[in-house]
Order: sequence, then C-alpha cells, then structure tokens
Amino acid sequence: MNLIIDQGNTKNKIALFDGGRLIRIFQTADLNEAVLRPVIEKFRPQAGILCTVTKEDSAVNVFLSDALPAFYEMNHRLPLPLAIDYRTPQTLGMDRIAAAAGARKQKPGTNLLIIDVGTAITFDFVTSKGVYKGGNISPGPNLRFKALHQFTGKLPLINESGDAPALGYDTETAIRSGVMGGIVRELDAYIMEYEKSHNVFTFLTGGYAFYFESKLKSAIFADGNLVLKGLNEILNKQLK
Repeated sequence: MNLIIDQGNTKNKIALFDGGRLIRIFQTADLNEAVLRPVIEKFRPQAGILCTVTKEDSAVNVFLSDALPAFYEMNHRLPLPLAIDYRTPQTLGMDRIAAAAGARKQKPGTNLLIIDVGTAITFDFVTSKGVYKGGNISPGPNLRFKALHQFTGKLPLINESGDAPALGYDTETAIRSGVMGGIVRELDAYIMEYEKSHNVFTFLTGGYAFYFESKLKSAIFADGNLVLKGLNEILNKQLK
C-alpha cells in the first residue's frame, strides 16, 4: 500500500493506494506527525511520497523517513514517467508534474492539456510522446477576489458562492460574475486554442474542477484527484 501526500497552499490531501487503485483519501488543514501517525499505524503503508508547494517542513520529512520502509520527497530529479522539456525544472511546481503524470497514465499516446484550478490556475501541455513542454500560470478565484478587495477602497470581499448572472445587478454579483465568468472565458480560450493547434484531450483538476466543469463549452474530463494519481505513478516508478 502507498501513502500519497499532496501538501497545498490552503489544504492537504492524504491518500492511500493499493496498486493503482485509490482506496482512501483524507483532507486536513495541518500536516504534522499527529495527523500522519494514526494513518500510518492503521493502514501500514510500505512506501510514501510527499509533494509540497509550500515551505518544506523538515520534521514531517524526518518522521515519514523513519515511519515508512520507503519514502520519497517529490522533486524533478526523481525518475519520472514522462520527460521534462522545461528550461528551469528546479522551479517547476511538483504538483504540476504530478498532474501531468496522472493525466498521461489515463490517456497515453495523446496530446494533453492539464488545467488545475486552485489557489493559482495552471495550464500545462504534454505531448503524445510523453514530453512535458511547459505551461502558464494565472491567479485563481480566491486570489482575484482578495485582490479586488485589498487593492481597492470599497469593494467587499466575497467568494464564488451565490448568484453569478451574465450581467451583475449589484456590486456583489458584479464582482462574482466578473471573476468567475472571466475565468470561464479564460479556460474556454485556452482549450479552444490548444484543441485547434494540438488536438488535445483536456483534463480539469483542482479544488474548483467541478465548479467549472459544466460551465465550459469544450469537452473536458474533470478529475479532482489527478495530482494524487500522478504521485502514485511516480512513487511506483521509484519502487521498480
């Protein structure tokens, strides 16, 4: 059994895989020994991998190294199930590589566009030969809502929950429709461009994947656990 940990900017996911099958998943605000020890003691995983987009916590790494027979911290130097063609692989978000690996596992031999909508929105392209070519980054919904509130004098801080008409009828709906509707148009534009130029299959993942799934014009496949699945593939490659 594999222990997969995806440490994000706002939440952490802990998953257990049996082979390629996801059997349990937990979400937690904190990631420390007190959270991890009961999971390890109950399920007895034999290997684990940690992927983090935040500052590394050495105490967590030490604990996992001691508690698991095999432990890896996700980085670009690990043997990967896809090639990286990126000028600065050391600066590439490891969650982006993991999502690309998870997408390629499900759609091998296909040009892929992977869109992850979370704290940031990332767009990543993988060729049909399994080469990660790069991508783009833009602010996610919460960052856009916070920026409008913090860098203006009177605009309130709101979120995506609530009415979002095509034309806002008050300040709250004007902000919500502008932010969320703007992201829909941004995603649609990327998808249409890559479908035209590269005939891609598009994966949508991240915390907002299912919010946007039904709002996009193009056919996509939403998978909220794409990063976890990719990390499991990467871990399995280390164990071969």
